[in-house]
Amino acid sequence: MYWIIRRRHTVIALVCCAALLIGAVTVSRMHTAVSVATGAANTNWGLRFAKDGETPVGNASAEFLAKYNALYTGNTGEKVIYLTFDAGYDNGYTAPILDTLKKHGVPAAFFVVGNFADTQPELIKRMAAEGHIVGNHTYNHPDMSAISTAEGFDKELAALEERYQEITGQEMKKFYRPPQGKYSEQNLKMAADRGYTTCFWSLAYVDWYVDKQPTREEAFSKLIPRIHPGAVVLLHSTSKTNCEILDELLTKWKEMGYTFKSLEDI
Repeated sequence: MYWIIRRRHTVIALVCCAALLIGAVTVSRMHTAVSVATGAANTNWGLRFAKDGETPVGNASAEFLAKYNALYTGNTGEKVIYLTFDAGYDNGYTAPILDTLKKHGVPAAFFVVGNFADTQPELIKRMAAEGHIVGNHTYNHPDMSAISTAEGFDKELAALEERYQEITGQEMKKFYRPPQGKYSEQNLKMAADRGYTTCFWSLAYVDWYVDKQPTREEAFSKLIPRIHPGAVVLLHSTSKTNCEILDELLTKWKEMGYTFKSLEDI
């Protein structure tokens, strides 16, 4: 009888443990889902387009980002576009892009890294002189989500700030874009503590492979139907295709009723 009772207790204990384990796994999965939805986990910025012409869903909500002075769209109730470029280096397309922006009277933000500032100071001066934002894309373009200390984070941003001031004699405007869109909630807080607005994006396409550039048709198939009110558009200034289509692209967007504003207007 003793062994029967003991065996029953053992079975009951095993069942209870199994139930607790299942519950723990469920809670863990729920926590992971919430982390992804809010942007609390280390992650890459990503978008899901439900319908052309409408604001996509980011892997962190606009409300969550706003807590840390971060954004991925502007005014979604107005047909306005905020045009941005990531500039890791120059291969001859930045100056023509600036020419086209000047022709159309379109302001833009150029998120540059240390290599660009060191090798293209005249282009940096031109961007600033023509009213564009020169944003902080870090000095060395590391995975910032892997940097957990305030000192390490500050070093990447401060190095570019100092180089920009050396070139232009001006303070750098406080707009930051994480390299490769990699971030953590801690990063967002550290950027906000430094007075930065972290700028993600709501429209981009695969334009960064220099040896595998999209065709004109491929570019327009992404950039025309997916444009939406308040879009923060990310293009790469190293792209030959972007350089060649920019004049027509801006014209098409204008014909669709869109105007262009600076990130400073958000």
